Amino acid sequence: MANAWKIARKSSAQLPLVIVIALAVVLVLLGKANSGIFDQARMRITDWMAPALEAARSPVQGVGRWMGSITEIFSVYEHNLRLKEENARLRQWRNVAIVLQNRVDRYQALLHAVPDPKMNAVLARVIGRASRPFLQTMVLDAGKDDNARPGQAVMDARGMIGRIYLTGERTSWVILLTDLNSRIPVSIASSVNRGNAVQAIMTGDNTAMPTLAMVPGTVTLHAGDQVTSSGDGGLLPAGLPIGTVVADGAGWRVALLADPAASQDVEILNFSAPPEEMPPVAQLPAEAAGLKPHVPPPPQAAPAGITATAPRTLAVKPVAKPPAPAEPVDADGGVE
Repeated sequence: MANAWKIARKSSAQLPLVIVIALAVVLVLLGKANSGIFDQARMRITDWMAPALEAARSPVQGVGRWMGSITEIFSVYEHNLRLKEENARLRQWRNVAIVLQNRVDRYQALLHAVPDPKMNAVLARVIGRASRPFLQTMVLDAGKDDNARPGQAVMDARGMIGRIYLTGERTSWVILLTDLNSRIPVSIASSVNRGNAVQAIMTGDNTAMPTLAMVPGTVTLHAGDQVTSSGDGGLLPAGLPIGTVVADGAGWRVALLADPAASQDVEILNFSAPPEEMPPVAQLPAEAAGLKPHVPPPPQAAPAGITATAPRTLAVKPVAKPPAPAEPVDADGGVE
């Protein structure tokens, strides 16, 4: 009797465990088969929780700002002097940039160059950070209502942070450049040799500094080389600042200019490369050189009542050679 009671207790204790395992297997299979359903559900939840996240963000940000200001109160004067020096240098570079931009505009007008595509930016705020669906993501308070679309670049005041992965009506999910699933084409400008830029792929590995892959073996990189977006593929605009090259024992890494952990206000770049159009007649090479283009004469109309026919080729007959004159003959039948 005691053995039967033990068997009954053991079977009743194992039954819920089997049910839990079966439900877990079913949920895993459903997640693998219908990942889009979970993404849509996640976006609906974030859209619904956006006001709560934004309301909870303000006091947390205020406390963090207050705690950070305490540590900087003793270095405000020195920091102010450094800012004044940096501001003076930036004003000099601003004047140089204005002069160079005017020169570039004049050259483009002379060469009739195709202008660069324009970009519109949408200002957004970071209202949350999560480890799903990727390991390093952030949530923004801008969505489809603000013309935010998947694939667009996300920037802060210093450089590129990542790309939009998923968008809802009022929120967007951003995959950071440091995430393991991040792959973007970059261009590396050498700080030693002012030659052609090196094209490579920057891949994240869940560390603070992404790695550089697919670098040509004949190219030598140097620490401090500038890394920007190359624009290959037409998804991201070219020239977005990303970081600098740093040496690593196993290869090369990129020290990012932006800090995603400290970013609060970001910009979403709406970039679309316009299709190349044929230049108007006034911009053709002949017109640009000051020459009049050669215009073929219009075909002459045939007179009324006469049907135009194709010209016929006249056949030339060979002329027969004239016969030689006969020699005179005398009365005796001889030839003189």
